[in-house]
Amino acid sequence: MIVVIVLSASIFVFTLATRHKPIDFTLQVKPIINKYCITCHGGVRQKGGFSLLFREEALAKTKSGKRAIIPGDAANSEVIKRITLKDPDDRMPYRHDPLSKANIAILRRWINEGAQWGKHWAYVPVTKVEVPSVKGKWVQNEVDNFIEQKLQENDLKPSLRAEKYYLLRRVSLDLIGMPAPDHLALKFLSGNSNHDYSDLVDSLLASPHYGEKWTGMWMDLARYADTKGYEKDEARNMWKYRDWLIDAFNEDKPYDRFLTEQIAGDLLPDATDQELIATVFQRNTMTNDEGGTDNEEFRTSAVVDRVNTTWDAIMGTTFGCVQCHSHPYDPFKHDEYYKFLAFFNNTRDEDTQDDYPLLRHYNDTMQQQLSEVVDWFRENDSQQKAKDAATFLKTWQPSYNTSICDSFTNSVVGDPTWIIFRNNAVCRMKNVALNNKENLIFRYGGFYGGGIWKIHLDSANGEVIANVPLHKTKEDGWEWQIEETALKPVTGKHDLYFTYTNPNLKNSMNTGVRIDWLYFTDHFPGIGNKGYQEMKNTFWKLLRSKVPSTPVMMENPASMRRETFVFERGNWLVKGDRVEPDVPNSLNPFPERAPRNRMGLAMWLTSSQNPLTSRALVNRVWEQLLGTGLAETLEDLGSQGIAPTHMELLNWLSYQFMYEYKWSIKKLIRTIVLSATYQQDSKISDELLEKDPNNKLYARSARVRLSAEQIRDQALCISGAMSSKMYGPSVYPYQPKGLWLSPYNSTDWEQSAGEDQYRRAVYTFWKRSAPYPSMVTFDGIARNVCTARRIRTNTPLQALTTLNDSAYIDMARHFAYRLQHEAGNEITQQIKKGYEVATYHAIDRKSLDALLDLYNAAFAKFKNNVDKTCEMVGVMSNHTNAETAALIVVTNAILNLDEVIMKN
Repeated sequence: MIVVIVLSASIFVFTLATRHKPIDFTLQVKPIINKYCITCHGGVRQKGGFSLLFREEALAKTKSGKRAIIPGDAANSEVIKRITLKDPDDRMPYRHDPLSKANIAILRRWINEGAQWGKHWAYVPVTKVEVPSVKGKWVQNEVDNFIEQKLQENDLKPSLRAEKYYLLRRVSLDLIGMPAPDHLALKFLSGNSNHDYSDLVDSLLASPHYGEKWTGMWMDLARYADTKGYEKDEARNMWKYRDWLIDAFNEDKPYDRFLTEQIAGDLLPDATDQELIATVFQRNTMTNDEGGTDNEEFRTSAVVDRVNTTWDAIMGTTFGCVQCHSHPYDPFKHDEYYKFLAFFNNTRDEDTQDDYPLLRHYNDTMQQQLSEVVDWFRENDSQQKAKDAATFLKTWQPSYNTSICDSFTNSVVGDPTWIIFRNNAVCRMKNVALNNKENLIFRYGGFYGGGIWKIHLDSANGEVIANVPLHKTKEDGWEWQIEETALKPVTGKHDLYFTYTNPNLKNSMNTGVRIDWLYFTDHFPGIGNKGYQEMKNTFWKLLRSKVPSTPVMMENPASMRRETFVFERGNWLVKGDRVEPDVPNSLNPFPERAPRNRMGLAMWLTSSQNPLTSRALVNRVWEQLLGTGLAETLEDLGSQGIAPTHMELLNWLSYQFMYEYKWSIKKLIRTIVLSATYQQDSKISDELLEKDPNNKLYARSARVRLSAEQIRDQALCISGAMSSKMYGPSVYPYQPKGLWLSPYNSTDWEQSAGEDQYRRAVYTFWKRSAPYPSMVTFDGIARNVCTARRIRTNTPLQALTTLNDSAYIDMARHFAYRLQHEAGNEITQQIKKGYEVATYHAIDRKSLDALLDLYNAAFAKFKNNVDKTCEMVGVMSNHTNAETAALIVVTNAILNLDEVIMKN
């Protein structure tokens, strides 16, 4: 009896153990569909009326009237019949090799099990992950538990800890983008405490240079540039946003707040100037000043760019293709693109030359005057009118740009984008809200005096609500002037017709006046009260003041709200259904009670239920520190991206980032760089070369070339030429003449003087049509659009740049002067010192001999050639001698050593 019971129990256990696990759609089915089926049966093409993108589409009837997939009945499912046919003309995949028996078996089992769809790993909310338990002394923190578990599964062991000097250089370049200050380096290299490394990390994280380094990463995502991009590619003042980024990283602004201010800083209650400057993230889109272009087309292009940037930069997911059709691989539908676009479609910018809206930067005295004016409005009118006055004085908004006018007679929207009037001119401005508007403030330039501008209601012959004499302004009309005129009270929205006559215009082609923008408002409040005139004068002084400005985001008021439509096949001229702001159904729902604007969108993006935001940032930080993301395709965490090598680690870090670190990027970075994984040596053994040549398992540290910015900044630091100056307008270090050749733009690169030419790379002026050439050579980008990942290349131009570019020769000169000053006159000591400065460790005999040979060969050529000596040194000074010229050759070689331009 006991034997029977034991035997029965054994059979039961065996049956449970051998029973098939259900098919996993995400891991087993989706890869087959994406590789073999989706090209013809997805969001773009749905041959035979069959699509595999969404379950409801896949289970629907096809054009033949049959169902391709019948859940629970693979035998009668048309898809199984078609993939098992023998005739290649009928078999699927069409005109391709048949599916393997294993793949057919997976699809058959999946359908018989009910053909359940599954969510892609990246679209599942982040949840708490259990840390694996591993044995051994190698582990320093939880990161290592995940790494060592995978190493054990692949019968590999981690590498030894890197030498202190390698570790010092690595972590310094990773955290502050350049070598550590001498006092920190000396303290770490000479210390013997177990806390030396963590103390070094904390000091680097507290350095103001930390913000500069990580700002460089974000500038690619924000497509930061100092020019507009199109045609003339003229300059624009965006640098205050770069400074905002530096401060945000340095103060460790929580990432959810960091994103909120950039997405919707202008919508925060009582938004500060700094919160408005944060919105430059979305104003970094290119603008087009070319004559004859359609401003609405390029406004729309900017809005589309903001949508794509939000997905690429913040969520690491491709969304741009949904502009034209449903996503071919991921669960995003065509109309969802335009629902998302609606969040950005209601902003004030309209592709104007002056980049309105602009935040005008007042000095301290003017800020005090602004406060006094706002207080006057609050006391004599209302809190809302005080807020409106402050907004208008700081931004000249919300105004109607005359570039939106149409129906022209003897008038035109000129180049640039404002209306110009000839004699007997007529044009129309549609849908202007006039309720409670009794005053008009406008900006104009008059070329001739004696003109009369009239504003008519609803037709060119309609009721006149304003009759305005326009005079000639300074600089023959090319200097703007801001004036006001009373309006006849009107209610509702109206089309306004503008007419202009001027008897002084004898030539019908002469331009009489140009008008930039119109601001419909009320009369200045508190008339008759003590101090009224003084306060009104202050108002107008502030309004007319010429001050620096920065393009920012600003939402339209309700009276100027735009409607959003689906673009059929992505064509902005072919409008489909009207849509309201919303997010894709396949991701977390829109927060309850959140406003349907960019503020609500920011709340959705930073919700703990959003599956992408934390993962994308964690993956990006990991790539910055270890060379490759846990999911290599930083730009695509979707189903066509490369899956994470350590998915549980990515999820654990993402959970920690949100819940334990409270969105602190510094805490995230600290966790990673304090791990034993990060601190490993980068040497590769024969075993690792065979089993893991691309270091996917992290049994060693990454060995990658430095970024373009790091190469320049490191050379400046080693040479001793680096300026410590932070913030401010972009600078112009050395570059060859003749690179700036934009049409209709005569500006040229004027090299900065003094220390400005030796400032960090992050401050270099960035022209989109001609980026700084040496940085482009090292894989810098034009920043026309968001770039989620720079692809590292290896070309001869890179060696030619660092060996021959005048900027690097100049740094080599400074390096030589430094060595002569710090190491004395003996060449061997100079070379030893130079090598140690560049690498943090002593030079070996072989390298020393090689550099001595180089010096001797160079010295032999220079000692009898004064011209070559002078050319190498660059100036006639006390350094102009053969010894210095030969040393410059050596310092140039040191700056080009493989060990120096690589992160080992």
